[in-house]
Amino acid sequence: MRYLLILLFLVSSCRMYNREEDTVAAPDVTEIQIVDSEFSDYSKEHGMRKALLEYIDDDGVMMRDNALPIKGAHAIDFISSMNDSTVELTWEPQGGDIAASGELGYTYGIYEMKGNNDVVERGTYVTIWRKQEDGKWKFVLDSGNQGIGND
Repeated sequence: MRYLLILLFLVSSCRMYNREEDTVAAPDVTEIQIVDSEFSDYSKEHGMRKALLEYIDDDGVMMRDNALPIKGAHAIDFISSMNDSTVELTWEPQGGDIAASGELGYTYGIYEMKGNNDVVERGTYVTIWRKQEDGKWKFVLDSGNQGIGND
């Protein structure tokens, strides 16, 4: 009888598990792709320097050709010193994903940089994003490489 009472107590104290109630909706990857597209639009409208400054995380890292990674305040200083008056940089996300936590994600795609001398450089890029406390996404890593049909 004693074991029966203990068993009844355990069963009644356990919460009935309902998987449907406990599942959390997976983050929607289109959210981060929209942010990446807005980043590109901002670059086209205001210049790549302003766009990079607007979208970089305080600890953001930039990877550039023939250079060591540039991080945080150094990256911001590097961006601030850029002269983007002769180029237009735009890009288009082709894919990406967001972590189940909804705090980190990445996008990748194709970029195009046009100079005032009609030279067009195309390449691929990857950007890693972190969601900020205010809900905005900022990039924590930005990298690209040249090489797809450059003029």
